[in-house]
Amino acid sequence: MRAFTVLTSIAAPLPMANVDTDKIIPARFLKTIRRTGLGAHLFDTLRFDQSGAERPGFVLNQPQYRNAEILIAHENFGCGSSREHAPWALLDFGIRCVIAPDFADIFHANCFKNGVLPIALPRAVCDRLMEDARLGANARLTVDLQRQVVVRPNGEEVAFEIAPLPRKMLLEGLDEIGQTMQRGPAIDAYEARARQEHSWMPAIALG
Repeated sequence: MRAFTVLTSIAAPLPMANVDTDKIIPARFLKTIRRTGLGAHLFDTLRFDQSGAERPGFVLNQPQYRNAEILIAHENFGCGSSREHAPWALLDFGIRCVIAPDFADIFHANCFKNGVLPIALPRAVCDRLMEDARLGANARLTVDLQRQVVVRPNGEEVAFEIAPLPRKMLLEGLDEIGQTMQRGPAIDAYEARARQEHSWMPAIALG
């Protein structure tokens, strides 16, 4: 998993509440277990009309936001079904950070497992950041995970809270498997010791 330390990027304003996982990645695209390729269908029903043509009014179709790596939205982002494809689609499109007043719990957890940073900030602060984002390519936000601040284009720093363990895992680029593999030598030592101490047990029971 790619580490997240400091990100400076254009931010795309999405002034919508209750953006559910089916809006993020519609169910008809959940036929894969691969994490790549889903970005093409991110917000599919919002980005494209029934003929497949882009909707020019949608923010990510506008030239100044096509390369945005930060998304700013309203309350309850990521609600709905617990599909891990939602953060996969965001990341594959290029979105590495979502800022909103709050998030659905399972979506929030899935973001950390896949290298996407969800930042919860008060609605009034999100609205100010959206105003910054509407300046387009002339304004960039900086998200500093080490210092836990979002830096506005005017230099103002907005502090955010994040639990220590998810923060550490993002900074080091570790998912849960990677975190376990860091303890590989200790696990190997335990298994070797268990084989010696319980040599009478069948090998299959000892792993």
